[in-house]
Amino acid sequence: MLIVVDTNVFVGACLGTGASNAVIAACLRGEHTPLMGTALLAEYGDVLGRAALFRKSHLTAAEREELLDIFLAACQWTRIYFGWRPNLPDESDNHLVELAVAGGARRIVTHNLRDLQGKELKFPGLVAVTPAHFLREVKP
Repeated sequence: MLIVVDTNVFVGACLGTGASNAVIAACLRGEHTPLMGTALLAEYGDVLGRAALFRKSHLTAAEREELLDIFLAACQWTRIYFGWRPNLPDESDNHLVELAVAGGARRIVTHNLRDLQGKELKFPGLVAVTPAHFLREVKP
């Protein structure tokens, strides 16, 4: 399944959060294909540079960078040719919806559901879900 993995899920995996770990691991095993675009990649880079977020991480900065490199190798690069501007409450999250629409993803996996609800534009078949909910959905 094509999915968009929000940065907070990747951070959760770096911190050892169970459901986040499982989502990233499933992507690395090729069970799901995460989409990646310019804005999301920039956000990943910015977030990984925030040392304070990772004080409780068992991974070093170098290991987090290596994990990101491996994750990026599993991603499908997706160009966004049209900005839909779904007008989310948090403007900085619009790019997640645009990436999902451009790449044909059915799920945005995030811990931040509240900021992805209430969009003015609706896209049938596209749903934002938590990592735990996503894992329950795709469980064989």
